[in-house]
Amino acid sequence: MRTYHKAYVYLTCGSRLLVFNQPDQPEVGLQVPGGTLDPGESHLIGAKREFFEETGLDLDVAFHHLTDQNHVYRMATGELHGLHRRRHYHATINSVPAEEWEHYEMMPSFGGPPIRFHLFWLDLDSERARNPENFFADFAAPLDELRARVEGTRP
Repeated sequence: MRTYHKAYVYLTCGSRLLVFNQPDQPEVGLQVPGGTLDPGESHLIGAKREFFEETGLDLDVAFHHLTDQNHVYRMATGELHGLHRRRHYHATINSVPAEEWEHYEMMPSFGGPPIRFHLFWLDLDSERARNPENFFADFAAPLDELRARVEGTRP
């Protein structure tokens, strides 16, 4: 099985998490920005690069290690794609740049045309955020740990 090294960013503002969906592929659930590392690229550099590519936001904030995850990924056809070794980071901002926006990933790691993303903020305590079935490919797995971190920073 082929192994892919991935890095993702769970960006929060208070108890809100930045997520996105793909309007042109409504069957794909909620995701967080991130993706495949380039050859020789560190997880941290890859997380920052992928975050910018998928959101258009250039953040000047610290990225803190959240958790690591091994995820066996299957294509929509059921075909085995490979093992995704994921490193998840958490970053925080004090104010949201916009409530929602669209951005295109111009060079998807699997090739093909640009992918349209609809980015928005989701309250971590909402029913939608608490249902793992709303998320694509096990992106909900780190949310309990993320909630504990965010709760620990609330006044």
